[in-house]
Amino acid sequence: MRDRAGARGRAETVMRQMETSLLDGTWRAGTKLPSERVLAQEYGVARNTVREAIQRLAARGLVASRAGAGVFVTDQLRTGFVSPWGQLVADHPALRDDILEFRRVLEGATAYFAAMRASDDELARIRALVQELERTRACDDKVAEAAADAKLHEVIAQASHNAMFLHLHTSVLGMLREHITINGTGLREQNADASEHLLLQHRTLCEAILTRRPEEARTAMQTHIDFVRTRVNEEHSAPATGPTSAKKRRARKKPASPEDC
Repeated sequence: MRDRAGARGRAETVMRQMETSLLDGTWRAGTKLPSERVLAQEYGVARNTVREAIQRLAARGLVASRAGAGVFVTDQLRTGFVSPWGQLVADHPALRDDILEFRRVLEGATAYFAAMRASDDELARIRALVQELERTRACDDKVAEAAADAKLHEVIAQASHNAMFLHLHTSVLGMLREHITINGTGLREQNADASEHLLLQHRTLCEAILTRRPEEARTAMQTHIDFVRTRVNEEHSAPATGPTSAKKRRARKKPASPEDC
């Protein structure tokens, strides 16, 4: 009886440790878990204990087995929290301003803590994403530029090393990642100077994070969100511009070298 209780207790302990890896972003959605053997060595328990912990996580939809491939993290932490929001935002465009207001507060905080806590690997990823923004801007690839923009915000949230911020970013802000991409692409298509402004803002933001200046990072993020908010409001209060003018603007822009693109 005691042995059985002890085994249950060990499985519970391992499950909690695995949950921490899910919450802090160590194991993100789509990540394949290490093998039972590796996990057993890492946690100092038997493989049966690891197997039971994984089964408990699977029962809650946090991980899922794929035949012949292994065990993978699901996106339950994101979609399980905000399922109604995507449709609500689609049906109620007036929520757009609320979203941007919320982003200003939350992402200002993630930038602040990222500047304090980002690991060397995370700083390298931030640096690489800035370079990707520079490259896509030079190539005038607005879709790829907007995608890199969204990814940068996600990496900054992860670098904050705050489980609650990261949870909000992967759940509530899972819906906002689409919002970032849509807004970014829209602004870049409809404003000739928007891409240059956005790139400058991201440079300023990331420079503050890379040089460990939390207050400047928060201010830079909030300034960036304020710019997006103002431009989005302007776009929705002004007559829409047609595709022809956008093509003319692109035609006037000198393209980057083919090998860069």
